[in-house]
Amino acid sequence: MRRNFSQRRNRRWFGSRVSSRPASSASRYVKKAESQAPEDAYAAVNQFSDFAIAEQIKKNIAKRGYTTPTPIQDQIIPHILEGRDVVGIANTGTGKTAAFLIPLLNKILTDRTQKALIVVPTRELAMQIEDEMRAFSEFLNIGCVLCIGGASINRQISALRSQTNIVIGTPGRLIDLTRRRLLNLNLFQNIILDEVDRMVDIGFIKDVKYLISLLPDNRQSLFFSATVSGEIQGIINSFSREPVIVSVKTAETAQNVEQDVIFVTSKEEKLTKLNNMLHQEEFKKVIIFGRTKWTVERLARTLQDFGFQVESIHGNKTQSQRLRALSMFKQDRLQVLVATDIAARGLDIDNITHVINFDEPTNYTDYVHRIGRTGRANKTGKALTFVS
Repeated sequence: MRRNFSQRRNRRWFGSRVSSRPASSASRYVKKAESQAPEDAYAAVNQFSDFAIAEQIKKNIAKRGYTTPTPIQDQIIPHILEGRDVVGIANTGTGKTAAFLIPLLNKILTDRTQKALIVVPTRELAMQIEDEMRAFSEFLNIGCVLCIGGASINRQISALRSQTNIVIGTPGRLIDLTRRRLLNLNLFQNIILDEVDRMVDIGFIKDVKYLISLLPDNRQSLFFSATVSGEIQGIINSFSREPVIVSVKTAETAQNVEQDVIFVTSKEEKLTKLNNMLHQEEFKKVIIFGRTKWTVERLARTLQDFGFQVESIHGNKTQSQRLRALSMFKQDRLQVLVATDIAARGLDIDNITHVINFDEPTNYTDYVHRIGRTGRANKTGKALTFVS
């Protein structure tokens, strides 16, 4: 039985300080979904069968269910195959991972001495890239090691001692391994920085610059970001040589995400409205974003008390806990995933019906990435934001 939740113990757990800003400022969270007109749809120049890549890779692509390249794949893959440095500017969910993995795997298949380092801001994104890599590299015998915090470093060290072509990792663990002299970045002729704006946002810029300083001068450099600030431009200038710049960024928010706000005057009212929404049939697969690890964990526990199938993801969770929660959510064994902004970027999870901002994001860029978890694959999604 779902419990009555107007209990005093809930009052100290949730919500943000009541804002004094005018309600009209909430209008940035309100937008009607816009269906893309057929005549505006992107017409790919290439098909995957047109690319100069190995037949087994083409078979793996087809098995993955990919038919026509997305704009970022269509425009960037030929340049990477030519050996050019590339800067890709694109929204989340545009197919960037396949855009760099496909030509990278072909390069390694052609020359087994090639090594590639893929640097990402979060463990979840690293795991997702590893999953994609294994799907595209089936039957290719290309070794890959995932080097992330929260997982056994001894296992990672053991894997690095074997024949490894690709290392995917987060900055902290990669630096740890290099300082222990267990990972020699001077051997890597290919480097990919993904979600660079997020790495800058969460304070990884010095780590990224340090990792770049350990790379050989003779390398192919691939760089992906949704935005390009002054700091990011500085990284690009030091990171790449005469790069091809491909921008396929369109609208700032997903066109097919219905966006609206929910006004509340108290923490209790916020919980009441959230509970009522989650009981509705349409809220089948929901991500709820909170601002802090504490808020997220308490909210998840309270929703569990109410009888909902829910798990949480935040920085205090172990890697196995985070992986388990993501796996259950992907398999539709959960109705709700409560998360901090570590789940706001890069994660590609099918059929998320709603994104709910329990706490308003720190800035509008974070909002854009949060709501990008829904409305994917040409489906309509909904994003709701609580405002006081």
